[in-house]
Amino acid sequence: MAKTVAERSDIVPVLAEIFREYGFEGASLAIIGERTGLGKGSLYHFFPGGKGEMATAVLAEIDAWFEANIYRVLREGADPRAAIEAMCRGVNGYFHSGRRVCLVGAFALDNVRDRFGNRISAYFSNWQASLAAALVKNGCSAVDAEDLAEESVAGIQGALVLARARGDASVFERAMIRIERRLLA
Repeated sequence: MAKTVAERSDIVPVLAEIFREYGFEGASLAIIGERTGLGKGSLYHFFPGGKGEMATAVLAEIDAWFEANIYRVLREGADPRAAIEAMCRGVNGYFHSGRRVCLVGAFALDNVRDRFGNRISAYFSNWQASLAAALVKNGCSAVDAEDLAEESVAGIQGALVLARARGDASVFERAMIRIERRLLA
């Protein structure tokens, strides 16, 4: 039996987990309906643009979370060291210590990359720019800050992949410790 959902935003977190588990192409409307408890009519009521609109809503929610909890803290934090530490804690928590796939990263590697390319690019660009801004405030040169920010975001993404591939979340946890140490050195 389909369940009653009050708002579109109630569905978005469930959709995110479905896309993490199945990818964009693998997340059929049948799976989405089963996992959300909604029929196709209800899904199209909330998302008239279908699965593409669902993925766009999920990416927008991820962007909003990272803007509020990571990027803004890095850009506007009065204490850049504390902001960098908060980023590392926030990232560790968001990705469940390496047990949760980065959906934006997964979309970047999938055949839907071109479809969502602007959002994917903005996610990584905003993260790198925000981290570089905090590093500059912490005394890094602009060039070194950009390099270190890129290296750190790449390291986080790589650690997520490696932890998932090996089925060992401690890979991500160790990488986050090393990344934080390097960022604060």
